[in-house]
Amino acid sequence: MPREAPARKTIATPLGESTLDAADLLNNTSYGPPIRVLPDVHVIKVGGQSFFDRGRSAVAPLVEEIAACAKSYQLLIGMGGGTRSRHAYSLGLELGLPTGILAAMGASTALQNAHLMQMLLAKHGGILTSFEEFEKLPLYLRAGCIPVMVGMPPFHHWERPPETGRIPANRTDAGVYLMAEFLGAKSMIYIKDEDGLYTDDPKKNPSATFIPHISAGELLAMDPNDLVIERVVLSYLQKAHHVRSVQIINGLKPGLLTRALAGEHVGTIITAE
Repeated sequence: MPREAPARKTIATPLGESTLDAADLLNNTSYGPPIRVLPDVHVIKVGGQSFFDRGRSAVAPLVEEIAACAKSYQLLIGMGGGTRSRHAYSLGLELGLPTGILAAMGASTALQNAHLMQMLLAKHGGILTSFEEFEKLPLYLRAGCIPVMVGMPPFHHWERPPETGRIPANRTDAGVYLMAEFLGAKSMIYIKDEDGLYTDDPKKNPSATFIPHISAGELLAMDPNDLVIERVVLSYLQKAHHVRSVQIINGLKPGLLTRALAGEHVGTIITAE
């Protein structure tokens, strides 16, 4: 007599009735908003070429201001790659390397700057944190540390092909923003060498107009040739649950970071809407 097949065990879930790409399924997955993992942390991106590559005269005052602010705020620092990453991208493009390899190269140069920043902040509690140690951030912050991380997202060989060319669209501005959105951070501040966003590059066009506030949609509609922030961040802003604005400040002006952390409108604020 044939044996009866055992009853199939299933897990009851609304997601089990279709593929995860079905449009009607995706439109009805309203489980509620995601939690804010670390809602009190302020994420700060220190630009590589625009700021860190300027050397001691620019970096030393910023390190002291970060250390002073860390006594009152929970801070997470993300580092850019700077001029060395651009040199690496140029060599990689000349050699015909694909986007994924370029992304990995960009991460390695950003890591060099992260090491430098961590050493400068060491006596103030600076600690180098890798993506593998991400879950330890609450411990580090409660202990009074200042975590320093690579700004480049860990997509590496899985970086998607960009719309134009081969340079990865998700670079350090994007990686630090995605980190802030995941954490549900209180603020996302970009430290550059300009007062914020302009209608054109003020280094090349002295008549460029400063823009103190603008929405991501308005900025995308303007479609400027160049931006002080990676273009893909504007798209992420429009989709975000938590970090619905970013602030761009001039790190060469002492005190602006302190004022931005206190909630003051300095520099440029770009909002989702």
